[in-house]
Amino acid sequence: MHMNPVLKPRVGTPALIVASAVTFVIALILAALAFTVTGTAWLLLTVAALSVVLIAVWGRRIHGLRRWQSETHAHWTRLEGLKEASGTTTEVTVLSVDAPQPTGSWVTIRWNRFDYIQPAWIEALPEPIWPGSVLLIRPDPVQVRPGAPWPETYRISGDHILAWAPLA
Repeated sequence: MHMNPVLKPRVGTPALIVASAVTFVIALILAALAFTVTGTAWLLLTVAALSVVLIAVWGRRIHGLRRWQSETHAHWTRLEGLKEASGTTTEVTVLSVDAPQPTGSWVTIRWNRFDYIQPAWIEALPEPIWPGSVLLIRPDPVQVRPGAPWPETYRISGDHILAWAPLA
């Protein structure tokens, strides 16, 4: 199963925050007891071990968030570079993936520049399409013409997609 690269990873969940706070309070209490009451050092070591596990969990989550941020920045840098170098382009946001098929997917898109929402067919791509993806596409002049009505369903050819990035 692929992980959705569009979603920002969560760092702190309520359970992790509560567990960290409780462990910190217990560690303070046991540290005070270890210096006043003999024979409580094993409790302090147990809480210290739990603290190390929680610190490792926090570290892994923060590392995942930083990696996601750097990858997102790289996607947007590539998208902006291609936008400037590719002539006529536009950005569409994938709002939902309605029906994935072997040859493509039925999706709902929003044309970012016009704030227009419509169904679309996207040909199969090497990477999966995720809701929340911003696609840089070369619009098809046969389907979208100035002064003409929008097509009921827009067809996006695989070679018209230049880049993608998570929704900022």
